[in-house]
Amino acid sequence: MEINQNHPKSTTTQTVSGLGNSQRPGEYLRQIRMSQKKELSDIAQELKIPEKQLMALEKDDYNALPEAPFIKGYYRAYAKFLHVDATALIHRFDEIYSNDTGLTSTHVLKDSPIQMMGRLSRSGRQGMNKWLKRLLWLVLLAVLVWAAWAGVSGWLNQKTVTEVLPTDVPNGQAVEILPMNAGAAVTSGDQLQLTFSRPTSVMIVDSTGKTLAQGRQSDSLTLQGQAPFSIRLDDASAIRLTLNQEEIALARFTHANGSADFRLSP
Repeated sequence: MEINQNHPKSTTTQTVSGLGNSQRPGEYLRQIRMSQKKELSDIAQELKIPEKQLMALEKDDYNALPEAPFIKGYYRAYAKFLHVDATALIHRFDEIYSNDTGLTSTHVLKDSPIQMMGRLSRSGRQGMNKWLKRLLWLVLLAVLVWAAWAGVSGWLNQKTVTEVLPTDVPNGQAVEILPMNAGAAVTSGDQLQLTFSRPTSVMIVDSTGKTLAQGRQSDSLTLQGQAPFSIRLDDASAIRLTLNQEEIALARFTHANGSADFRLSP
């Protein structure tokens, strides 16, 4: 039977059987390359392996090459490019590597990039877990602080609503709250109008000592009385106030805590 020497499979069979019992892998690959008339620089460019390392591989100079796992990878890539079965090459490499270097072909150096990546990966995970724990603690602390603040704020609001406001207001005075449309029917005195954007506590007394409004309010109020008015607002920013249809700027009466306590005249 005639064998076609130009067929890749025939070349592969011939080169595998041509590896001698004492022949070194790199030397054998160099012979195959030269028989195929391929330049080392072209192979280096194709395989993305530095030409210097391919030269060291062909010389079986393992001290000039990376660790054994990388060398095996180079052998496989080089053999595949030359259409050579890498199994026999790797087996021969395992036999001679320990004699050349004193190390096993599965040895990995202490400071190997492979080990370094493993250590970095583990340390990275540990660092991430550490930061996650800290973040969870911060979130828990923020929730506790918010809950405590909400509880204290609610207690203070409740206390503000239930406490007696000015001490100079006579007890038992009737509270007069007029609907919006009732203001037109009143022809004497001065008129106050309060519009609320949110509920808040108010205390309004006119010059006669009459309490016009007291307690927590949320609906618009129209009040009639004699000026000057003694006015206390727990949240001045929640109220729009007009006196005889003239809007009053409450900012000048507002304290740092948002409340306002003042006397108002036309």
